[in-house]
Amino acid sequence: MISRPPAGAPVTRRQALVTMAAGFGMLISACGPGSNPGAATSAPAKPAEATKPAAAAPPASSPAAGAPAAASSPAAAGSPVAAASPAAAGSPVAAASPAAAAGAGPVAGTVKGPFEGEAKQLTGAGATFPAPLYTKWFSDYQGLTGVAVNYQAIGSGGGIKAITDKTVDFGASDAPMTDDQIKAVGAPILHIPMTLGSVTLIVNIPELQGQQMRFSGETVAGIYLGDIAKWDDAKIKADNPGLSLPGQDIISVHRADGSGTTAIFTDYLSNVSADWKSKIGSNTSVNWPNGLGGQGNPGVANEVSQNPYAIGYVELIYALQQKMAPALMKNKDGSFVAPTIESTTAAAASLTSIPDDLRVSIVNAPGATAYPISSFTWILAYQDIADKAKAIALTRLLYWGISDGQKYSPDLFYAPLPPIMAQKSAEKILSIKSGGAQAFPGR
Repeated sequence: MISRPPAGAPVTRRQALVTMAAGFGMLISACGPGSNPGAATSAPAKPAEATKPAAAAPPASSPAAGAPAAASSPAAAGSPVAAASPAAAGSPVAAASPAAAAGAGPVAGTVKGPFEGEAKQLTGAGATFPAPLYTKWFSDYQGLTGVAVNYQAIGSGGGIKAITDKTVDFGASDAPMTDDQIKAVGAPILHIPMTLGSVTLIVNIPELQGQQMRFSGETVAGIYLGDIAKWDDAKIKADNPGLSLPGQDIISVHRADGSGTTAIFTDYLSNVSADWKSKIGSNTSVNWPNGLGGQGNPGVANEVSQNPYAIGYVELIYALQQKMAPALMKNKDGSFVAPTIESTTAAAASLTSIPDDLRVSIVNAPGATAYPISSFTWILAYQDIADKAKAIALTRLLYWGISDGQKYSPDLFYAPLPPIMAQKSAEKILSIKSGGAQAFPGR
């Protein structure tokens, strides 16, 4: 259970974030698939409660008066809030079925409460990358609709395995499924972008006392290939001319499980380093040349925090949870950029075309302010769902997530979907059918 401050106690935005993240770290650890490095292909065949929705425990808590008020005011973070709610500019919120027309963007306030005939429990599994956001979403959504969502953050590889094995109602992944993986499901699978996030490098160098480091992609590739073995290597010093770096051995930390975060990170390294691309490549699980393995984003963050002179890659909120300064990364335009809501949004803005299946990469995006290790994260859903009650419940949940749910993103350091991608996500949700008819009831 996520611990919350006592009712009425004054809580800063950062305290609320760290409290939620810390509690969530324990939740992920409890749900993790163990230390098997092959989790990308051998994730638990049946997540603990996925096949028994009736036994699913309710989310951490229903939205209460003690929920962080900042979640409802993302403008405080300085992010482009308009992206979260395209209707805010004056779209007719009162329409009974605003999403009925093809090409219409999602409208906040469409899902207002319970719906007769929908399932009251859903199960999902997959990515830890968006899990802090999903935890908040599912908790508040249960309070709004009475639908409990049992989500197990077991890694993107586990989410793909679970949706393939049909042991969950939906999967979650930061890496799009490959054509072969989709074919293995034996049924049409939709990729529905839900939010944007960034993967950041964190280091534990006691001598720096939390000073922020800078890295080029080639330097990071050299570290993880084992070609750069000391912290005072000339290439690291060139990236950090103002820092006094020790001559200690570098301990690299990576994910031990099948991971969408790994897919994003290795996709980036493959884009910036020909050596990495030819020797290692990009996937949810790769053959690491060296280093320590950690289970999930929390596991990597913990390994780095517990091992002096370590370096690892995690989603931004996990760096903040450990109070580690996220490194600045050199982007395609040559600028060193911090992972922020704005720089992640800038990376998405670089898209000039979006494929119909919405499987798209935005790593190493052009633009002076674009953060280079940014990515969408996807819900994986069956396009045809035989159980009408579950089809209604799932489509309402997803529609709420890409409309009302976007306001939560900035306070958890995710970027809201750009309006064009929110529209395309809505179109995918509207294409989900049950019994040959559209599953989403329009409210």
